[in-house]
Amino acid sequence: MESTPLQGRQTIIAIEAKVGLLRRPATYPDAPGRVDVVETHMSWVFLTDRYAYKMKKPVRYDFLDFSTLALRQRDCEEEVRLNRRFAPDVYLGTVPLTVDGCGNLHLGGEGEVIEWLVKMRRLPAERMLDNMIRQRTVQEEDVGKLAMLLARFYQGRSPAELSAEQYRAEFTNAMELNLRELSVPDYALPRRLIEQLHAAQRSFISREAGLFDARVAAEKIVEGHGDLRPEHICLTPAPVIIDCLEFNRRLRIVDPADELAFLSMECERLGAPRVGDRLFQTYAQVTHDQPAAGLVYFYKSFRACLRARFAIGHARELEKKDWPKWQHNAEEYLRLAEGYRERLTGP
Repeated sequence: MESTPLQGRQTIIAIEAKVGLLRRPATYPDAPGRVDVVETHMSWVFLTDRYAYKMKKPVRYDFLDFSTLALRQRDCEEEVRLNRRFAPDVYLGTVPLTVDGCGNLHLGGEGEVIEWLVKMRRLPAERMLDNMIRQRTVQEEDVGKLAMLLARFYQGRSPAELSAEQYRAEFTNAMELNLRELSVPDYALPRRLIEQLHAAQRSFISREAGLFDARVAAEKIVEGHGDLRPEHICLTPAPVIIDCLEFNRRLRIVDPADELAFLSMECERLGAPRVGDRLFQTYAQVTHDQPAAGLVYFYKSFRACLRARFAIGHARELEKKDWPKWQHNAEEYLRLAEGYRERLTGP
């Protein structure tokens, strides 16, 4: 079934009508008892008893473009393709939202396609890594299986084509953006700490440029997951990883050590530093690659500041009364980055 550009009937059917249809249990063929809805900045997720359906919002940012139906269809297809690398039995495919000749909306079926959704098998919430860390139910065996999955994945990836200068420039540009956005006075974040963190990272990447260049020369920079967080990992008997960063390939080009450092940092934030230790141990055993400790600390520091920037970015789209949650999250990441700063600057 071919999609149609956003014109004609599609310009009349409001987003609210699409969301309203997908909120109703009767819409779904599996006849769920209820539908739970989760809204993010980029999508709505509709959770039935057995499945999850994700619909992209018609938004455009510097780093993604979902502004037309054709672009959203392409992204849905990419999401399925890329996530099947880690979760082949979870991503079931794409499903059209259609309108018939009488103007009635349907999930699937014949008619004009007005939207596309990604259909996923729903995962057990109690087995998601972030929940398991909070409940203190993570077992060594669980982490071992996850570590092996990731190590083998990275081992099998082809190197990305980029120069050492390009690789370092990506960090330098992002660090400047972190500094600029986190320093906005209205957000009332600790300006001195932000400047200290930025100075330490900038000094490290200048002083230790050879570490970054060596990773490129050794062909360690690959197309990875792009958003490897505990909430995207399900520790079922065979671990699965979902929600890769599908909408921008450039943001998926990473050093495996960077991606593992990101996940380790997030686990540390939740109170489980041993998860990261096991990840790096297994990665080194499988791939025979042992990145320099200083580089790993740089990656952790950088990723914590980046997450702080993303957290405070949520406030930009909210009323000021709703800012405290995101201000708190941003400062939490900055304090975490502070813990890595001494490892970058030395005693």
